[in-house]
Amino acid sequence: LEFTERFDRVRPETVRVPVEELSAALAGLDPQVRAALEESIARTRKVHADQRRQDVTTQVVAGGTVTERWVPVERVGLYAPGGLAVYPSTVVMNVVPAQLAGVRSLVVCSPPQAAFGGRPHPTILAAAALLGVDEVWAVGGAQAVALVAYGGVDTDGTELAPVDIVTGPGNIFLTAAKRLVRGVIGIDSEAGPTEIAILADETADPVHVAADLISQAEHDPLAASVLVTTSEELADAVERELVTRVAATKHSERVGEALGGQQSGIILVSTIEDGLRVVDAYAAEHLEVQTANA
Repeated sequence: LEFTERFDRVRPETVRVPVEELSAALAGLDPQVRAALEESIARTRKVHADQRRQDVTTQVVAGGTVTERWVPVERVGLYAPGGLAVYPSTVVMNVVPAQLAGVRSLVVCSPPQAAFGGRPHPTILAAAALLGVDEVWAVGGAQAVALVAYGGVDTDGTELAPVDIVTGPGNIFLTAAKRLVRGVIGIDSEAGPTEIAILADETADPVHVAADLISQAEHDPLAASVLVTTSEELADAVERELVTRVAATKHSERVGEALGGQQSGIILVSTIEDGLRVVDAYAAEHLEVQTANA
């Protein structure tokens, strides 16, 4: 609570968000946003359903077998950022695979917002409710990782039970916290600032390319947005599109800083094969291929 007050400038009455507030957030959600989230959930479920592992038994010798089994953990902590920007999509991308894996106990953590009375952003609460998650904690940053790792007692005496593994993106401090608790609980990864690479040819739509470059640039001033293309015309069109779209973006200053940093840029290549070598070597967190023969 002290760290939350220091870094988020708000001290929530309770860490756990009351269930009725989750329901109220869902009831008040913009219908278009709800429809978009429902479509996102359906698509995400479709992908992760195909990723579920099956038990595999190998007959090594007569009467002797080795079986590999995939068993879900009991409880997971799912982190949804809310400091620089709000990402209900992160709630979807964390919760859905956990549910499909068969995890029985889920808690979503997201930073409290002073503008919303010390609760996470209402869209985060609504996304959790839409997915049937009834346990949401108003806590962010390194202190959120510590709380899910060690557990605690809420201000009203309610137990905040520790988890087996924590997943979800965050800034450098959240990542450092994951490193510190690794071994106490499991973690997904030690991710750095987000990055996107787009491999595109003359058939790509500059509006879509620009929008996707911005989508990662808004995460963090250190975020990397890289376009690799064979087309000078596309490169010029994307640059023109970025000028217009960055100015109209909610977090335009942060987006502009990320796109203007040395980590971002447009790379011209002679052939798509050369472009493939570039994006393979770069190995971005997010890779898009927008070509005639994707």
